[in-house]
Amino acid sequence: MASTSGINPSSTLDHAQAGGNVLRDRIAPSLLAFALGAALIYGAGFASKVELHNAAHDGRHSAGFPCH
Repeated sequence: MASTSGINPSSTLDHAQAGGNVLRDRIAPSLLAFALGAALIYGAGFASKVELHNAAHDGRHSAGFPCH
């Protein structure tokens, strides 16, 4: 049903919802990935070498890769 102004109200609603989908589908995952990466780099930067080695060692064992 078209209004007197010639604009279809349902098409403008769909366009407004599409803007929200961009935020949900692209921006939010990008920000979460950035935050996770920053946390990992920050954590690795302040961890001692022994802690990083032990974490990698345990990760290899939990994935089933032999390391000795």
